[in-house]
Amino acid sequence: MFYRNLINKYYPEINIEEGLVKKKTTFRVNNLKSDVEEIESFLQTNNIKYSKVDYFKDAFILEDETNLRDLDIYKEGKIYVQSLSSMLPPLFFNYHDNDSIIDMAAAPGGKTSEIASITHDKVLITSVEKNKLRGEKLKYNLDKQGLKHFSIIFEDATKLNEFMKFNKVLLDAPCSGSGTIIVDEIDTVTEDLVNRSSNIQKELLNKAINLVNVGDEIIYSTCSIFKVENEEVINKYIQEGRVEVIPISTTIETLPSTIDGVLTIKPSELYEGFFVSKLKKLK
Repeated sequence: MFYRNLINKYYPEINIEEGLVKKKTTFRVNNLKSDVEEIESFLQTNNIKYSKVDYFKDAFILEDETNLRDLDIYKEGKIYVQSLSSMLPPLFFNYHDNDSIIDMAAAPGGKTSEIASITHDKVLITSVEKNKLRGEKLKYNLDKQGLKHFSIIFEDATKLNEFMKFNKVLLDAPCSGSGTIIVDEIDTVTEDLVNRSSNIQKELLNKAINLVNVGDEIIYSTCSIFKVENEEVINKYIQEGRVEVIPISTTIETLPSTIDGVLTIKPSELYEGFFVSKLKKLK
């Protein structure tokens, strides 16, 4: 009931539940070990049906029930299984060689490895994970993907030493998961979970702002469609004059927002509900 009440509050005339369905399997090419041409050739040779998206050449959509984890291209780290929505946040950075980037909630490593793939490992990435077991999984995945220029900090990201400075921050914050569940699971999203998520998100974003210099970029994202975890989190720091929104756009269907230039991806048969914003530090 809580989930539906919040949806009715934020999106009263939109049928969200029709999009809370199991998605097709999607993956992206790991440019550190392969390329699009090799992967397309492999899929065609093995009669695996696929389609592409128009905004990210490395992304593939499987049109059948093939188990990717049985394939050599998966075992060798040439591809990374990842939802299309989860691939979005790293696409909005303006990258430069030798950028120093921190991924504040990195495990299991999808976005860290995506950044390395997009930049051909020409940036230095620091990945943060406070849970030791998840951190070991993170390291395994990054090694498997062939990353060379990365380090891992086993730390609660809210406690990071602010003497460290980065010129880009990716904060894909822990959240209620309200955009990624299927309709049968909506009762697992509780008011307590959402409130706890919102509080930690504010702490993490505050830390993210302190880890960069004036003028630097922060991507703040969640896999939630609730404004209390999204617009209301970043708006706190917009109102304080500490950040401003750098507008981003997409051809993917989005939900209405109270802030211009941010994205709330509408759940669909292909996309999970997801929030992405790009911020610039002002002070």
